[in-house]
Amino acid sequence: MPRQVFFYDQPERFVAGTVGEPGDRTFFLQASGGGRTTSVLLEKTQVAALAERVDELLDEVLRRSGGAAPVPAVAPSELIDVAPLDLPLVEEFRVGTMALAWDGSEECVVVEAQALLEADAEDDEAAEAEQELFEDDENGPPLLRVRITGAMARVFAKRALDLVAAGRPPCPFCSLPLDPEGHICPRANGYRR
Repeated sequence: MPRQVFFYDQPERFVAGTVGEPGDRTFFLQASGGGRTTSVLLEKTQVAALAERVDELLDEVLRRSGGAAPVPAVAPSELIDVAPLDLPLVEEFRVGTMALAWDGSEECVVVEAQALLEADAEDDEAAEAEQELFEDDENGPPLLRVRITGAMARVFAKRALDLVAAGRPPCPFCSLPLDPEGHICPRANGYRR
């Protein structure tokens, strides 16, 4: 079966969002434009890592260009997107690996999110599957590829970092997330906090 590639070149919207309450949230990346929307499922840690790397990439582009690149130092307030995810929310795939790059010729950020491979780690299929991650194979796993401006990338990173920070507050003793009814704190020898 040929590889399914969801490609967005300068989409109208590219955001990270959640469904559910803190402690029970499901995280998505969503791109929309041209009358279509693509949503992919991922983990909170993947959202945080992607947002941090986007900021680092843009800072490096600015540094190397001496400030000449079309990249704002902070997210432009007029582009901030706080709207919920577009509905209906249909998960295309669960993200396994992600890639991030700066396209100097087009002066844009390229984000790729590839489907999680269901390979058995005990056989050679795992090694073969891992190798496929780095090839643009026409028979590979589904892929979301998005090309966005530096300004849109800054806005994406800000929203994603705010989203991750809006989760459950940490326990002041052990730093694990607190549930609304408390939690069993390892620093309190198993007593509820």
